[in-house]
Amino acid sequence: MTEQGKHRIGIVGGDGIGPDVIAEGLKVIAAAGVELDTVDYDLGGARYLRDGTILPDEILDEWRELDAIYLGAVGTPDVPPGIIERGLLLKMRFDLDLYANQRPFLLPPDVDMIVIRENTEGTYAGEGGFLRKGTPHEIATQGSVNTRMGVERCVRYAFELAASRPAKHLTLVHKTNVLTFAGDLWERTFNEVAADHPDVATAYHHVDAACIYFVDDPGRYDVIVTDNLFGDILTDLGGAISGGIGVASSANLNPSRTGPSMFEPVHGSAPDIAGQNKANPTAAILSGAMMLDFLGETDAADRIRRACADAPTGSTTEIGDTIAARVQGD
Repeated sequence: MTEQGKHRIGIVGGDGIGPDVIAEGLKVIAAAGVELDTVDYDLGGARYLRDGTILPDEILDEWRELDAIYLGAVGTPDVPPGIIERGLLLKMRFDLDLYANQRPFLLPPDVDMIVIRENTEGTYAGEGGFLRKGTPHEIATQGSVNTRMGVERCVRYAFELAASRPAKHLTLVHKTNVLTFAGDLWERTFNEVAADHPDVATAYHHVDAACIYFVDDPGRYDVIVTDNLFGDILTDLGGAISGGIGVASSANLNPSRTGPSMFEPVHGSAPDIAGQNKANPTAAILSGAMMLDFLGETDAADRIRRACADAPTGSTTEIGDTIAARVQGD
């Protein structure tokens, strides 16, 4: 039992390598001395193929009573694109108000940054449709939804995070020279909130320039805040420059704590190596550390991150055993 008491956590192992890497994450959390009360949920591509279930409302209601959700990976090649993504992952973000996606990237001495991606609006909100679909005159539209409320709460979260870090620097990334409506809202909101945080230095970069800087000079960044689509692209690039997608952790946060936040590695279900004990569980383990931070178990989270710093190699279970042993010896 920890000082905080038991934390009630929903576990979604999901598909492919998801269950295996989450098992190692839970092993390491236990090694850190944190006791969880876990509830397993069978969701993902395999469940959809079996009986058509994606994310029932009754499960969402159960989740609202949890402290957090720990997710492995979902999706299988047999399910058409968009069904699980929109019906499960995006539904979780929208219905549980997981509006801040937080992705840390660390590769000393050059990379130490966090990207805050707005997680519930933008092009992922689903505005749009087809006209004359399937004809030579077909039209497809895809809108971008940006509200002052949605932008401001994400920007405020990013400023508060930047203020807590040694560098105290926040960069807005957008494309204001072309996306003159959404970009204008983001830039005005950013500048207005900046006035409330005089201790945080600020900058602005177009997203294409930011992609270049990520590769050529990532040390210029501390905290970045950006919209949903740009954040999706930048965070995968961030993973590539900081050790690979296999060690990239993430948190989908409800900072207001009106519901549970969700923590997941971002490497996908990797069906080609599912069940072969080949997957690197480090991203899942680090996502578990982010979950512990959010639950107030900061000492355990810090010990897990230190144990992952010199990444071990081996099978899925061997890597988990090594990190768990390091955590216990810390």
